[in-house]
Amino acid sequence: MDALVQLDGVGKSFGAATAVHSLDLSFATGKTTALIGPSGCGKSTLLRLIVGLLQPDTGQVKVRDAAVTSENISQFRRGIGYVIQDGGLFPHLTARDNVLLMARQLGRPEDECRMRVEELCALTRFPLDALQRYPVELSGGQRQRVSLMRALALAPELLLLDEPLGALDPLVRAALQKDLKLIFQQLQQTAILVTHDLAEAAYLSDHIVLLNDGRVVQQGTLADLRDRPASAFVSEFLRAQRSLTLT
Repeated sequence: MDALVQLDGVGKSFGAATAVHSLDLSFATGKTTALIGPSGCGKSTLLRLIVGLLQPDTGQVKVRDAAVTSENISQFRRGIGYVIQDGGLFPHLTARDNVLLMARQLGRPEDECRMRVEELCALTRFPLDALQRYPVELSGGQRQRVSLMRALALAPELLLLDEPLGALDPLVRAALQKDLKLIFQQLQQTAILVTHDLAEAAYLSDHIVLLNDGRVVQQGTLADLRDRPASAFVSEFLRAQRSLTLT
């Protein structure tokens, strides 16, 4: 497997509580991997370790076999797009200014920025005439589209999504799931998605990693988890997913 990101013995604790137990995990280039599991299992902690918001207590995060260090983390982050659950938009900036925040920080030409915004609006089906609105003037689905555009603005090598659709109503969520799947396919994007919804994970991802108590319980496709559960926990977790048809 051609791995873009690799975790070698990565562990993280907060005081006496261990969030991630020294795990090895690889994320394939051009594929979408879903991290799933109950609350507190370490999903979001793994994303923060990958993006460098947290430093591992043990092990290393590697990108294309090169260790990520304090010396190169800033450069590495420029190749990452990061989407969080509530969008994380700056309320005092318009949608356009939120999308172009980093591009302008890096001194990208305005003509290039304008063209990039138009491309992203077409990609995410965000209306051009809404770019001058502030986040409070946008719907929840529109805010998430702006957050996605901002994450994609610099054409990142890696896209991280932390429960990006969790706060949306079912109809909006379904529409965004469909659009995200098409975007992943069109861009051949390497993406790591955190979700608590196994149906969403199965729909959007190529590979599912089920976590519990900071450990990988099982990984593979939905069929692998359903037909060949590695433990009683896997079967119990699948039974608890009422949104998923398992028959």
